[in-house]
Amino acid sequence: MLKVRSRQCWRISDNVERFFRRLRMLYIIAYIFFKWLLWLIYRPKVFGNKKNLRLKGGVIFIANHRALYDPLLLVVSSPRIIHFMAKKELFDNPVGRVFFKSLFVFPVNRKTADMKSIRQSLKLLREGKAFGIFPEGRRSATDGMDEFEKGTAFIAAKSGAPIVPIYINPKKSRSGRSLLYVGDVILPGEIAEHCDRRMLNDAITNRMQNEMEKLSLLMRSETEGKNRTARG
Repeated sequence: MLKVRSRQCWRISDNVERFFRRLRMLYIIAYIFFKWLLWLIYRPKVFGNKKNLRLKGGVIFIANHRALYDPLLLVVSSPRIIHFMAKKELFDNPVGRVFFKSLFVFPVNRKTADMKSIRQSLKLLREGKAFGIFPEGRRSATDGMDEFEKGTAFIAAKSGAPIVPIYINPKKSRSGRSLLYVGDVILPGEIAEHCDRRMLNDAITNRMQNEMEKLSLLMRSETEGKNRTARG
């Protein structure tokens, strides 16, 4: 009797595992389809250290945040599958839940310190996956960048994962293409070697903000140079 029950449990477990494996495959197929479709819509043009978009292992992609479609720009610009967190209200609708899960997005409660979402982020990074986040915490109401919150630095300090800063230009090119500028890799471990552990989150946050400001200037130089050439 015990052998029969054990065999039945094994079959149920095997069927459940097979079901989730197929479900994950459907998500990947949907992800590839959406990625191709979104590339046709936004046609992003990338400047700077493009190779950092292909960085292997656990990595944190950070970017400024002004438009709803900013996460989609990162998705179509990198060959990596990027996991994001998004406000949990987006998952209340069944259609939204399926759509966002197909793009490897998981919910976060922005009204509290959501440790569940932070643990999920750390788990993804330990597994060698790419994680995308917007350090401002919300969309900026201007073309400039708001002050960065400390949550991203906390995740970076805990995981030790390299950070790749990406600046998204608020304005598209004359041909309607979205413009991104990829910066140098930021290593939390190197920052930790030169500061007090109690100040590490602040140090990482300041470094990220400074790097993003530099990228905004590089983007301005790039676009203004092309505009002068076009007028000439």
